[in-house]
Amino acid sequence: MLTILGFAMIATFLVLIMLKKMSPIAALVLIPALFCVAVGQGAKLGDYVIDGVGNLAPTAAMLMFAIVYFGVMIDVGLFDPIVRGILRFCKADPMRIVVGTAVLAAIVSLDGDGSTTFMITVSAMYPLYKRLKMSLVVMTGVAATANGVMNTLPWGGPTARAATALKLDAGDIFVPMIPALGVGLVAVLLLAVVLGRRERKRLGMLTLDEAPATGTAAEPETVLVGAGGGGVRVRKNSGGAGTGTGAGGDALENPATDGDEDEGFKGLDPDRATLRPKLYWFNAGLTIALLTAMIMELMPIPVLFLLGAALALTVNFPHMPDQRARIAAHADNVLNVSGMVFAAAVFTGVLSGTGMVEHMADWLVGAIPDGMGPHMAIVTGILSIPLTYFMSNDGFYFGVVPVLAEAGAAHGVSPLEIARASLVGQPLHMSSPLVPAVYVLVGMAKVEFGDHTRFTVKWAALTSLVVLCAGLLFGII
Repeated sequence: MLTILGFAMIATFLVLIMLKKMSPIAALVLIPALFCVAVGQGAKLGDYVIDGVGNLAPTAAMLMFAIVYFGVMIDVGLFDPIVRGILRFCKADPMRIVVGTAVLAAIVSLDGDGSTTFMITVSAMYPLYKRLKMSLVVMTGVAATANGVMNTLPWGGPTARAATALKLDAGDIFVPMIPALGVGLVAVLLLAVVLGRRERKRLGMLTLDEAPATGTAAEPETVLVGAGGGGVRVRKNSGGAGTGTGAGGDALENPATDGDEDEGFKGLDPDRATLRPKLYWFNAGLTIALLTAMIMELMPIPVLFLLGAALALTVNFPHMPDQRARIAAHADNVLNVSGMVFAAAVFTGVLSGTGMVEHMADWLVGAIPDGMGPHMAIVTGILSIPLTYFMSNDGFYFGVVPVLAEAGAAHGVSPLEIARASLVGQPLHMSSPLVPAVYVLVGMAKVEFGDHTRFTVKWAALTSLVVLCAGLLFGII
């Protein structure tokens, strides 16, 4: 019964948010509360929620201070060179812009933190998508999928969890997987090309000329202000602007832009008052030191970002009114993301506390035919795609993977193969409603979570299958 109710709770949540019948925060709180009562454990709801909040509180704190830290770094101009480089590469070509999104997300993902990746990627790319009326779900989908492939880095989380759960060396798991993950990244880039070409077809060809950033020219020619001293003049040659449907039947419209053409299009103004060019190398050094300390695990990540945010504010904005202004400027993102994380704590708390997760995992493992024993690595790879979407990484790697490894060992399947196969589902995992970082992505991009889910799931699942096939082809899995 708990198995059925567990799947029913997840399905109800996904259906309601994808149909936009409830907001994600409301759905994350009310649906598990109702199901907790349905299983006869309503009296323990408070305990489950407190346990869930306790488990996710460090994540919420990390996201809060990470948003403030990277918000300040964006304000003071640390990432302006990245934006200039992206603008030079992308120009006004929708296909280049989508490919640039994938490349930027993959590069920034090297720090191993999804929220950092999404904050930098959206801050750099959002003005381009907004001004050219490109689909914002394309941006969030490509960024999330690219980050999911890179999330398998040893310091990213899943690989370390698999190594811990199976008592293996993280390097032995990750290094042989590099060719398969490389194929996964190529798949993401090809996906970006396909989606970019569809956007180009929908919007029409655009040309551009480098021009001084003097403001906005008369239509149909506009100036896109970049982070540097120059702007990009965009001229539409053909095709209609606005929303539409790309080839293949996937809706690429972005409701957030309807009737709201320039709202939020502030870009990275090259003349903004918050720039601190004289402190550029200090800020770059501080960020490198922060990321290095994070990778080396010198301190808990929430503590590192707390210290980093305090130091960045103090050095860049020594006057109290300026500090308050910077905090207020990023308060919306902080509140939205932290609120979503604590709401997710209700969902995960009930899912774990009632025993639904364990029953769902046992049912799935028990449903595997005995004849599949010698192929448990393939089974693990296939199961990792849905399970890492519907479960937290902790639940999957510490609850399910050891059981799969034990079943495989009985048929001579190495735990290393099981561990590598368990990484396959990460491209889809990064769009799971149980991943706090995804709320940073959709929140900053002003995209409905349901729209992001509906668009991204199929592409992310396809990328996961590509990684699995590559692993089999190379004999890694």
